[in-house]
Amino acid sequence: MKGLVLKAGLIPGRILRRYKRFLADVELGDGAIVTAHCTNTGTMATCWEPGDRVLLERAANPDRKLPFTWLACERAGTWIGVDTGMPNRVMAEAARRDVIPGLSGLRDIRTEVRYGRENSRIDVLALDAAGGQVFIEVKNATLRDGDRILFPDAVSTRGAKHLRELAGMVNAGHRAALVFFIHRSDGAAFDAARGVDPAYAAELDRAAEAGVVILPIQAALDAREGSDGAWSLAWSLAGLLPWKRA
Repeated sequence: MKGLVLKAGLIPGRILRRYKRFLADVELGDGAIVTAHCTNTGTMATCWEPGDRVLLERAANPDRKLPFTWLACERAGTWIGVDTGMPNRVMAEAARRDVIPGLSGLRDIRTEVRYGRENSRIDVLALDAAGGQVFIEVKNATLRDGDRILFPDAVSTRGAKHLRELAGMVNAGHRAALVFFIHRSDGAAFDAARGVDPAYAAELDRAAEAGVVILPIQAALDAREGSDGAWSLAWSLAGLLPWKRA
């Protein structure tokens, strides 16, 4: 089972409800009901419905208040990644291996580096072949509308700030890219969620015009059940989706 990132020993269940943004009640195979931590602060619209199969990871710290984290959900045969920390981890590993679609020749990878005029942190900072800085912001995109995957699923003033910061890096003579990590495989194109957050959509268009490279990258999730009933989940990158503006 290959991938840029692999999670093993995962526990399957059926989601019952999500509430208070960070909590999800899940029924396990033995009938026990556990509360899992949800890292996704968005609406998670189109990601799940009660009764969908989910995969949970047990926390390494046995004293953690919530012993499980919700990683993925299966909707109509498609696995959807709902852990918002995973895209950053996958893209950082892809940068280290220099396999990011549309952005090659990277080296000297660093993560979570402070930058910009608005006190931001860049997800991935790299050098290109010429020694220039490349600023890479990563966004988890899961909202589905027809054959398109959209971002964001809720108003994102923080996301708009990141777009301004990236445009500022381009204006300062650096390279900048925004990766929309398409965390599900049932979409054929990408766009901003213009009906959800028109201000963000307008900021995205301005950033692209300023020279920020927009990379809607299709993630591939490979979920498998082992003979012991535990599951494994591997993340890889399948390529770029077209950006089709509404």
